[in-house]
This record gives sequence, structure tokens and C-alpha cells, in this order.
Amino acid sequence: MKTASSRARELRTKPTLAEQKMWALLRDRRLAEYKFRRQQPVGPYILDFYGEKLRLAVELDGSGHMQTAQKDHDLMRDRFIRSEGVRVLRFWNNDVMKQTDSVLQRIIDASSEGQD
Repeated sequence: MKTASSRARELRTKPTLAEQKMWALLRDRRLAEYKFRRQQPVGPYILDFYGEKLRLAVELDGSGHMQTAQKDHDLMRDRFIRSEGVRVLRFWNNDVMKQTDSVLQRIIDASSEGQD
């Protein structure tokens, strides 16, 4: 069985198009100087993007997340992540690709809230 760290490394080598786009916008403190990591393990889960100082997870979801079993898993996963003191923002891949500015604004707004 793979560890979360080894699985995260593997996921970094095969990002979705939405993950590639989001990483290009978040990496190297490009978004309002906030530092994010990609494919960050938290407990048994791996966050798509994580701002440690902000305690903020940014999750990108494809159509598979519309299925009932996946929705239930996401709820359980988000509950665990929140219990670790991390806020979770979820975006559809399609929104990242087509409504990028509004997605980035929501991240900035949530990041600003976390700094108060």
C-alpha cells in the first residue's frame, strides 16, 4: 500500500488540465503573495493545493464528484480536513478553465479572511 507522500508525488506527475492551470496561477507566490503547495498530504488525504500559513485547501473537482458515492466521500474527507483546522474551497474543473478570474477572487477573499 502506498503512503500518502508517495501517492502525492505520483499525482504531481499527472495533473489534470485544471490542476496545471491552477498551479501556474498559484505557484511561486503568484496569487497575492500567498504560498501554496500542490498535492499536499493531510492525514490520509491529499489536498490538491494547500496554503499552510492560511490553513486553506483548494480542491478541484471533475464530473466524477457528481456521483453519490464520491459526494459522500468528499463530505467525509472535508469533515476530516476541517477537523484539522483547515478551511476547504471546492471548484469545478470547468470553472477553473472558463471562469478563472472569479475562482481566483474567491481564493483571495478566503485567504484574506484567514489573515484576520
